[in-house]
Amino acid sequence: MQTVNTIYKTQLEVKKSKFISYLTPYENYESLLNELKLLHPKAKHFVTAFRYLNSQNQIVEGSSDDGEPRGSSGRPTLKVMQGHDLINSAVITVRYFGGVLLGVGGLVKAYSDVANMVINNADLIDFSYVFEYDFCIDYDKTREIEYLIKKFDIFVVDRQFGIDGIEYKIRDTIEKINLIKEKL
Repeated sequence: MQTVNTIYKTQLEVKKSKFISYLTPYENYESLLNELKLLHPKAKHFVTAFRYLNSQNQIVEGSSDDGEPRGSSGRPTLKVMQGHDLINSAVITVRYFGGVLLGVGGLVKAYSDVANMVINNADLIDFSYVFEYDFCIDYDKTREIEYLIKKFDIFVVDRQFGIDGIEYKIRDTIEKINLIKEKL
């Protein structure tokens, strides 16, 4: 599986209709969609597709045609994402109608093409499962743990300083979490 960690954009014109497609990390999906609706008030459609892993590591996916003929836009975009094995990401395509009807087949092709374009132009990164781990250490081991956190770029969710030591909550790959466990 692959994912992205930043937003990518591309554009395609088909028979005077303009398709502007965005590939985004899933956590930015709703805010980006709202922002695009404000930036493109004259656009006719905001077609979306997304795929992410829930807390049980199950793939959740969905799509919206946003007023386009049923099955002509959101579902083809989702199929492109599935074909690229994307996870924890979303594609939003803004369409400005150019005055020429494309038909269902033309819409399927246009939305599929622009989704492929934005994904092919993106720097995809390999997805790895992320886990959370809580632990507490004495103050005298702080230097060693902080060194490992910095050296291996481990994401610290929370760090609480108590009377007896420091309580950490980290979120990262199982390999990095195991590095910390070995030192405890």
